[in-house]
Amino acid sequence: MSNRGITRGRLFMGTLLLIAAIITWGIAFLMSPHGEPSAPGMEQVRPTIVVYVRNTAIGTLILCALSGWLLFPRRRPKKPVRDWAVAVILAVMAVSSVYELIWLRTVTH
Repeated sequence: MSNRGITRGRLFMGTLLLIAAIITWGIAFLMSPHGEPSAPGMEQVRPTIVVYVRNTAIGTLILCALSGWLLFPRRRPKKPVRDWAVAVILAVMAVSSVYELIWLRTVTH
């Protein structure tokens, strides 16, 4: 007996979580506090952005883990092009989020 509905549901939720991870990662990437403040008197905003970027990096890692778990079922397809593309996207987001966490740790301490 084959239950394709569960597999389709996993793929749907995994895709939805992957899109959420991409959006979260992109917003945190755009808000990154690298460099000097662009306007004088804006130094008080930097700690708030650091906390925001830290939390979004952690959220991105969690969303990547959940979407990776849902998008990679036990049975493998015959043409794994989609799997490689998803794995590359997840790897880029995870590595850049870990880099942001390490970088923020070195800047704030």
